Amino acid sequence: MKRDEHQPPPGVNLGFEDDCVTLPIDAILPLRTLGKNAKSSRKYRQIVASIAQIGIVEPPVVVRNPDKSATWLLLDGHLRIEALKDADAQEVECLVSTDDEAFTYNRQVSRLAPIQEHRMIRKAIERGVPEEKIALALDLNMSSIRRKARLLDGICEEAGAILKDKPCTNAVFETLRKMKTIRQIEAAELLVNANNYSVAYVNAILAGTPQAQLVDSSKQKKVKGITPEAMARMEQELARLQEGIASIQDTYGQDHLHLTVIKGYVRKLLGNARVAHYLAQNHPEFLGEFQTITEITPAEAADV
Repeated sequence: MKRDEHQPPPGVNLGFEDDCVTLPIDAILPLRTLGKNAKSSRKYRQIVASIAQIGIVEPPVVVRNPDKSATWLLLDGHLRIEALKDADAQEVECLVSTDDEAFTYNRQVSRLAPIQEHRMIRKAIERGVPEEKIALALDLNMSSIRRKARLLDGICEEAGAILKDKPCTNAVFETLRKMKTIRQIEAAELLVNANNYSVAYVNAILAGTPQAQLVDSSKQKKVKGITPEAMARMEQELARLQEGIASIQDTYGQDHLHLTVIKGYVRKLLGNARVAHYLAQNHPEFLGEFQTITEITPAEAADV
């Protein structure tokens, strides 16, 4: 029997129920209180302007109250609910979460990244929404809307996919545009591997980019404060760094498995009182190292 392609694979738990529900706002119970300056924040003003212009774009997330009452617990969207209350709204359409852990949900959810915002704006423009209306909804000026709409101009699809949920500023993409396609992909991977999306870092990558990999390869690249000799050294160092990263990526899974097996074996070894006593008496330095291995956490193992 062929499985419906719209249904999740067996064993996969959905994060939300299939359908949104329209709920009375009074039946939604916030799980945290807003700070005293929340309503004076730029984000709150953007939400108010967005609701006034085009309504709720991102539905609040709720979960059924475990006390079986007719109320719902609000996991995400506290500012949106507050803005709706101020607008005298009575109902709101919500996503229903299958996870009742507010901490878990908010820890895992990704806030709107620049590329996601770009795609949202482009989609609205393609639907015929005037730029002026989008600017009012997001509480931004027209030049910002146009700049965000052009964010991926000159950026290859692969680099955009790598950075789609990353907090890269417009200046980062301006620097990436100076690189050819292959180099854009390499640069995007370097940003992600270093978990560093600063302008300074992407400029350092640009400085370490060979002239032949620049869009305008005939124009000598110039980076303020860096001499041509220093840039040549940076190119060499960056090339070695990329080779090192590629080598680590190739063996990471196997190395992590080996470490996990070793950790389990050493823990079992130290669980033998006779072995532990022998090491303490004759090789205390080994005992200390073995104990350190057994205490390695998953996060620390990733750095080994």
